[in-house]
Amino acid sequence: MDLEYAREILRIEAQAVLSLVERLDESFLRAVRLVGDCTGRVVVTGMGKPGIIGRKLSATLSSTGTPSLFLHPAEAYHGDLGRVVKEDVVVALSNSGETDEIVRLLPLLRKIGASILGITGNGKSTLARTCDVLLDLGPIPEACPMGLAPTASTTAFLAIGDALALCVQKERGFDQEQYAFFHPGGDLGRRLLKVGEIMRTGERNPVVALDQTVQQVLFAVTRARAGAISVVDPAGRLAGVFTDGDLRRHLESTTDLLRRPVSEVMTRTPVTIRPERLASEALRLLKERRIDELPVVDEAGRPVGMLDVQDLLEVGLV
Repeated sequence: MDLEYAREILRIEAQAVLSLVERLDESFLRAVRLVGDCTGRVVVTGMGKPGIIGRKLSATLSSTGTPSLFLHPAEAYHGDLGRVVKEDVVVALSNSGETDEIVRLLPLLRKIGASILGITGNGKSTLARTCDVLLDLGPIPEACPMGLAPTASTTAFLAIGDALALCVQKERGFDQEQYAFFHPGGDLGRRLLKVGEIMRTGERNPVVALDQTVQQVLFAVTRARAGAISVVDPAGRLAGVFTDGDLRRHLESTTDLLRRPVSEVMTRTPVTIRPERLASEALRLLKERRIDELPVVDEAGRPVGMLDVQDLLEVGLV
């Protein structure tokens, strides 16, 4: 067996996806509107290999802001049909459009009143004639040498499902903040965390005035168990920060250090960040500037939090 056979399989599957580009028409836009306007849930169903693709489509819809669930068509006859209500849109996947479990389900869905989006390779099938909106993928030659095992057809189903889900996502204006909410765990969630979600606030974010002494500031830092403290001007805007590094730098060179006002030894015009920025951006700033703390300020320059490198460690960004 040489590599040419494997390459031919990939060519066949790639062509199956490319063939869909020219087939997209107004019916696809109707499908996007049907799913996007759904006031219930998008119920995806399919048998065998299309069912596996259907589970993936349902998962993609759910993670991009469209509530969805997968309904096994065989289990639907044993009580799971109760998951479907008239406000739902049912997406039925069947390459032949004549899959027995799907065909038997169609009149029941009609009785419930749910809308039906059919995705099939047979535009003259029972599914095609029954559904409200049809996505006809056309005949797709399988990559299987016998032309039997679902291969290129399932690749096409996967691609059209992704196109549908992502177009609905775009129409709904589903943004990064919403995406992060649905992906709180794992690398995706960590990369989309906002500074405001992990910064130190309240008692853990001590703030002192310009005229307070270094001794008073150190007491405040100790109580908060912090590595840095924000120093504000009379208007409450950030004027500087005092860190462990500032203390070490001035211990030998500054006489009577503890009684000096913190304004004389603090770091002025420190690097800051806004709470709505990504935590990954804060990590980049900490690395570039070789610092361990980053004051978080609002649009008026008032300190609203403090981000420590330890906070990034706790959420797995470091």
